[in-house]
Amino acid sequence: QVQLVESGGGLVQPGGSLRLSCVASGSIFTIIIMGWYRQAPGKQRELVASITSGGSRNYADSVKGRFTISRDNAKNTVYLEMNSLQPEDTAVYYCRTTGNRIYWGQGTQVTVSS
Repeated sequence: QVQLVESGGGLVQPGGSLRLSCVASGSIFTIIIMGWYRQAPGKQRELVASITSGGSRNYADSVKGRFTISRDNAKNTVYLEMNSLQPEDTAVYYCRTTGNRIYWGQGTQVTVSS
């Protein structure tokens, strides 16, 4: 079992920045990929960014150049640095790990509004 705890969401004005964190505990040795997904009201959950244990990154086109995913293996933590936030980035952001199983965090709300 892997447990994931996200933090860092909140309310921010357009053009602002936020940093999300997700700490993994439990059977962390099974984790290969860590990633962030988001789900806006009335929409399907979508991939935002992911990073492998080797450091390979993947981003959704809509966030390229604005968001940066990073991973601290010593702290079992994945981060999502979000810059130039726009109202369309408003969603619940979920941490996900992939290994022998898929695990999800509980989600953290990000609201971009003036």
